[in-house]
Amino acid sequence: MKNIIKLFSLVVVIAFICWGGWLWFFCRFYVPLNYMAVITSKIGANLPAGQILAKNGQKGIREDVLGEGRHFLNPVLYDWEIVPVTTIPPSKVGLVTSKVGSELPAGEFLADLGQKGIRRTVLGPGKYRINPYGYKIDVIDAVSIPVGYIGVITSLSGDKAPDGEFARDNQKGVRRDILQPGLYYINPKEYTVDMLEVGLNQVSLLGEKGSEIVTKRRITTQNKATDELQSNILMEQRQKREEYLERSQSAAPASMLDARHAARKSAAGVMSAKSPPPVSPPKPMDKKDSLATFAISQFVEFPSRDGFDISLDMTVEFELVPEAIASVFKTYGDLPAVVDKIILPQILSVSRLKGSAYRAKDFIVGEGREKFQNDLTESLAAILKDREIIICEALIRHVSVPVEILDPIQQSSIAVEQDLTNKELQNTARKQADLNTELTLIEQKQGQVIQETEKIKAETKADQEKQVAETHALAMKNVADIEKDTAAVRAQKTRKIGEAAAKIVQMVEGEKANGQLLKAQAFNDPVAYSLWEFASRLNEDVEINIFHSGDGTLWTDLEKARMGDLGGAAAIKKSTPGQPAKK
Repeated sequence: MKNIIKLFSLVVVIAFICWGGWLWFFCRFYVPLNYMAVITSKIGANLPAGQILAKNGQKGIREDVLGEGRHFLNPVLYDWEIVPVTTIPPSKVGLVTSKVGSELPAGEFLADLGQKGIRRTVLGPGKYRINPYGYKIDVIDAVSIPVGYIGVITSLSGDKAPDGEFARDNQKGVRRDILQPGLYYINPKEYTVDMLEVGLNQVSLLGEKGSEIVTKRRITTQNKATDELQSNILMEQRQKREEYLERSQSAAPASMLDARHAARKSAAGVMSAKSPPPVSPPKPMDKKDSLATFAISQFVEFPSRDGFDISLDMTVEFELVPEAIASVFKTYGDLPAVVDKIILPQILSVSRLKGSAYRAKDFIVGEGREKFQNDLTESLAAILKDREIIICEALIRHVSVPVEILDPIQQSSIAVEQDLTNKELQNTARKQADLNTELTLIEQKQGQVIQETEKIKAETKADQEKQVAETHALAMKNVADIEKDTAAVRAQKTRKIGEAAAKIVQMVEGEKANGQLLKAQAFNDPVAYSLWEFASRLNEDVEINIFHSGDGTLWTDLEKARMGDLGGAAAIKKSTPGQPAKK
């Protein structure tokens, strides 16, 4: 029985060792950092039609992947493939396209969780273990709105919003809410973001060159990645604006532009067989360039009150009301569309309306041009205020008038200016003569002033010396008076001190004498008093020594003797001990 148990134990140990060796050497694999393992099952039920990823108990590529670390799988039953994880860098988003799931409803193109198609939600910066056989990840730029811009959101999915209203949740169209400057992770398939400038922009009408829109400069940042991202977004925005302008210009009949140019040239007395110069396309904007210019084939011309054709070059500075930018964008479109549809037509209309009330000469003379400029600015500001557009200034840069009226007016103006110049020269000559006279008078006055100044200086100096002498004498007198008073005080002080000292001596010596008298009266014996005085005046270092000259006498050495060594005490000590001394 024991042998059977030992044999069974040995078999179990051998089987365990073999199984461990199989797992460790044949089933073990390692997934490095930033990688994942895609597992393919060789056993299980076949996948249904249309299914790509296998679940537990099914044969095929499994939906779940394995992360970093050590794993054990039977190579007979499973295969594995090591692939990198999906990494979304900063300032990027991951657009997920699902190859698995149910089909989308009719009319819907964004997928939710469990549906096949482009996912509505995007992946932000980070690392994700997503099966590449079931999902496709496209890494695209996030939306970065620079300082000085705002983002207008247009929803691309959902039901169409009612006409004239902003889109709400699950509705398609322009939304009321806007994006402030910052970084946003937005699905470009669900929303588009158009950036409009908040601040001052310009539209310039340049005569034969047409018109151009100059947008504000972008404020660059210290972050190169953010600056590059914003530049890319602005390039895309610029491309869309240029495409709009190309469509807008191609829709305008070219014959109308040719007729306008020819009429203006003939009115100016300029004959040319050449066609008007085409509007030069805008230069491509470099990524580092933050100032965008867009050309529009529009110019200002109108007949004056006296029948002459006037052509103006002007610059209108405007800005959009920040709170109403979404409404302006929904109604008219992007900035070039706003200029093309609203601002330029109003500029042309108001210029012609106001300009036809002025004569051609008024546009040459400075006062008339300034009055027209003020009228134009006020009218444009009043009209466009209702459209949520602020007109800051309308500046007249150049006025083209016909030659037949320009030359006489110029000659007349030159003659007037020449006459004014001659008069001013005469006035200048008279003023020069008056100036010379005044200079001579000034020199005379200067001499008189110098003499009077020297006289005043001498008188002032003498007066100062007199005052100094008087002050010095008065000071000496005061010093003498003070010294006199000081000497009197000192004499009185000395006398008082002498009297006090004499009185002190008198009082002290008198009291001493009274004390001696009281002492003598207390002894009532002159001899005793004398002895007391003698004893009190003895030196403290005086010593009295008595030397012993024999028994029974008082001449004893008191310096070395004690009380028992004197007189009778000494005699008693010499008797027999215990016996009374003899008297």
